[in-house]
Amino acid sequence: MKKIKISFILNIIIVIFTVLASIMMFTGFKFMHGMEPVLEVTKLGMFKFFTVDSNLLVGISALILAIYERKLLNNKITIIPVKYYILKFISTVSVSLTFLVVFFYLGPISPNGISSMLQNSNLFFHLIIPLLSIVSFILFEYNNSFRFKYILYSIIPTSIYEIFYLINALIHIENGKVSPKYDWYYFIQGGLWQIIIMIPFMVFITYVIGIMIWIANKKFSN
Repeated sequence: MKKIKISFILNIIIVIFTVLASIMMFTGFKFMHGMEPVLEVTKLGMFKFFTVDSNLLVGISALILAIYERKLLNNKITIIPVKYYILKFISTVSVSLTFLVVFFYLGPISPNGISSMLQNSNLFFHLIIPLLSIVSFILFEYNNSFRFKYILYSIIPTSIYEIFYLINALIHIENGKVSPKYDWYYFIQGGLWQIIIMIPFMVFITYVIGIMIWIANKKFSN
């Protein structure tokens, strides 16, 4: 029960941070100044980013799991259905992808480096929430019914987003190129041929992340 209690606390923190970061980006509220933020827009435009979508997904999954963990701690239920762990796993893989893309791809190519990716709401979306999600799932959230076959589900959010991203890019082609305004992750700035590489590559990376998180979960949470 100790791990359930810790998981409950971490999930509540994830929910709180997700709500706060979403409000900050939606309204344009800034508590950090001095550097031009990257990948940060206000209002409904924020939902075009996988960063925001993946964090909202993990916030929702953390809230659902926390509700059932509370029921378990209060002896209202005897077991938490595996489907809620699967949802938390899928969302954790998604924010892990966000974290890795920021630190190993977007950060290095940004004019002001990684620090420009960790401003205001993105400090939570790109760093704090992903790390909390990874730690909570790997160390404190375990279910015997969570099988290896469920790893395949982790590629669903990435695949859906890639379809949206691809359609959005293709309908904004001008003279054979896509403006960075519509290719905000710079995936096809080198040419449309990069689509052939980037789409399967991102799905593959997501699946690898899923395998690593599944293995770590089995090793440390059992």
